[in-house]
Amino acid sequence: MNVEAIIKTKKEIPLTSRTLIHLMLVNNKVVETITHALKPFGVSLQQFNVLRILRGQGNQPANLSTLNERMVTKMSNTTRLVDKLLLKGLVDRSVCEANRRKVEITITKKGLGLLQEMDEVIKKTENSLVSALNEKELIQLNTLLDKF
Repeated sequence: MNVEAIIKTKKEIPLTSRTLIHLMLVNNKVVETITHALKPFGVSLQQFNVLRILRGQGNQPANLSTLNERMVTKMSNTTRLVDKLLLKGLVDRSVCEANRRKVEITITKKGLGLLQEMDEVIKKTENSLVSALNEKELIQLNTLLDKF
């Protein structure tokens, strides 16, 4: 990915700026590609993230705070995301018996089934996004990104 060509400049970009622009461009490419892969399932990237978090909870319900903490993309509209998933029948929401102020969210069988269908598509999409990198390069890239 040639940063200068993408942003259509002939001017030399300072290394720090070029690096950050590069990261933003890569992020955009990843988000666009995964969003496109999820489109046939009628689920947004953020909704997919919520479903995966809920599946990871096993039989334990999650509350909005748990979802917010674990979201890859931090956002304040988790309630709206859950509402949309509720309308699609992919999650259930109930009031906690022990603490009536706490709302518990669980994934439904329909949600688990849809997530299982999406798993293979997402796996292929992720593999295609990193196909130009070998395992050693992926490890090195992750090591460098961890420094951020």
